[in-house]
Amino acid sequence: MGAGQVVLVHSALSRLGHVEGGPAAVVAALRELLGHDGTLAVPSGTSANSDTSPHYLRATAGMSLTELARYRSAMPAYDPRSTPTTAMGRIPEYVRTLPGALRSAHPHTSFAAIGPRAAAITGGHARDCLLGERSPLARLYDAGALVLLLGVGYDKCSAFHLAEYRYTGDPPRRSYRGVIDDGRGRGWYEFVDVNVDASDFEALGADFDRTGAVRRGWAGAAQARFFPLAAAVDYAVGWFTTHRRPATGPTRPADGPTRRTGRVHSRT
Repeated sequence: MGAGQVVLVHSALSRLGHVEGGPAAVVAALRELLGHDGTLAVPSGTSANSDTSPHYLRATAGMSLTELARYRSAMPAYDPRSTPTTAMGRIPEYVRTLPGALRSAHPHTSFAAIGPRAAAITGGHARDCLLGERSPLARLYDAGALVLLLGVGYDKCSAFHLAEYRYTGDPPRRSYRGVIDDGRGRGWYEFVDVNVDASDFEALGADFDRTGAVRRGWAGAAQARFFPLAAAVDYAVGWFTTHRRPATGPTRPADGPTRRTGRVHSRT
């Protein structure tokens, strides 16, 4: 990692061992390496916003209809300025709260960034595009970004998701829902997008790890991997073409009641 680079970091602070200063110390060290001209990006997703996510299904399991209705009515609308990350770890949560940090607008799969290229990376994140061509991942690809896996495995490598949009002209798709507020009050929004699936990312990563594109090292007690994001995406496109079958049949609907696709509705 060097001055002026753009780096996307996936991390697990607890895997590093004892770090004096916690996430602030880690982020300060990364930013010092990148210098004033470098940009640090992190995933800052909010799966708690969605009623089609595993997080929601776990949280509502066993609820009565009354309890479920109460839970849903209390789900806050996504606000890129204040909504906490969900299960992203302490480092992304710290980055998104830094003065000068910017965050993309997607209610489920946002990214936060700080540095001179933060606006270009986080801007224009389309609401109906989780991790594809109109997301920060594509902007990171165009920027020649590098990926740092810090104490996490390839199952957390979001770059591979961009390849899911690119490896076939007809990727599997499904419905997603979340809570938003466009200035007209809180409401539910539904859209259809690629059915992103990380279940085979560890196998994909193991093969990618042998290409020679990955540098390995240690950060405290944790293993670190460092590689070009474009190399990971391009390799994954070929890997998916061989290991995954294109979608056949109708789009799989999301769990839960049928809703109007691509619309805001049920404002409360």
